Amino acid sequence: MKKFTWLKNKQIKFAEMEVLKNVFQPKHKEIFQTDYFLKGHWQEKIFQNNHPIVLEIGCGKGEYTVGLSQLYPEKNFIGIDIKGARMWHGAKTALEKGLSNAVFLRIYAEMLESVFAPCEISEIWITFPDPQMAKARKRLTGSRFLNLYKKILIPNGLIHLKTDSPFLFTYTTELIRQNQLKAFVCTADLYQEEGQNKILGIQTFYEQQWLSRGKTIKYLQFSLEERKLIQEPDIEIEKDNYHSETRYMNLHCKHQSSEK
Repeated sequence: MKKFTWLKNKQIKFAEMEVLKNVFQPKHKEIFQTDYFLKGHWQEKIFQNNHPIVLEIGCGKGEYTVGLSQLYPEKNFIGIDIKGARMWHGAKTALEKGLSNAVFLRIYAEMLESVFAPCEISEIWITFPDPQMAKARKRLTGSRFLNLYKKILIPNGLIHLKTDSPFLFTYTTELIRQNQLKAFVCTADLYQEEGQNKILGIQTFYEQQWLSRGKTIKYLQFSLEERKLIQEPDIEIEKDNYHSETRYMNLHCKHQSSEK
């Protein structure tokens, strides 16, 4: 019965996503066979201003997209994810709060170049992604994705990474060092060293859970050089317990839900 209820709720969310005015879900042919009709036109057609556009890649429930759009009404924010049921939460919250500078886009990150024009994006946030310890090609801060981000970012556009994974933090730090990129902030214990920064104080649901268990949050802010091809770092990194922690948290959250 519980599984049926969960499935029904998910189907309701998917149906509602089709009509939410702040959600965009390109069809397969719109981005795989050609460029999306909004490519190069997000400011004028969607936000109706010339404010800079900031992406949150892998936005999940959209806590950062919503939080940042509240802090910075002079910027436009687009949360990107492929999980529509999760994104529904952020889209609904943004509408309820009347945030006209926050929208959501349901695509795979690999398709960014089909929906955004060169220099259309000013910053990218990557918050608590899967570190993909076995597959460098899937890491959202890996060379494959950074070279993709360069195609849509303004020159020296900023990348923000917030993670609880020591593996991903070490990997990205080493990538920055070996490619001689500019790092503006690099901290392995965010709330100990940068605790008063209002941007970094936005916390996702899972981040709050990690903090309650004593985990430290790491943060990197760096920029990409326009003409430089990013190379993979040549380093062996000790793997962490990301997957076991995630399984624990998923079980913990399901247990909490069943008690309500």
